[in-house]
Amino acid sequence: MTEGPIEQTFVPGAFVRHPDRPDWGIGQVQSVIGHRITVNFENAGKHLINGAVVRLVLVDKAVG
Repeated sequence: MTEGPIEQTFVPGAFVRHPDRPDWGIGQVQSVIGHRITVNFENAGKHLINGAVVRLVLVDKAVG
């Protein structure tokens, strides 16, 4: 039995971090269309992330 890649589903309003850009801070998902995830990061503004390439990390905003 072979497992495929783990797919994460992001919804608008979810909080995330970019694993390769911790300096961007926490971001809030604005929209999701296919693998394209628009995120507004607290220290870097709005970025379009290719979810097929970058595995964003879900964050509990209360914990940070």
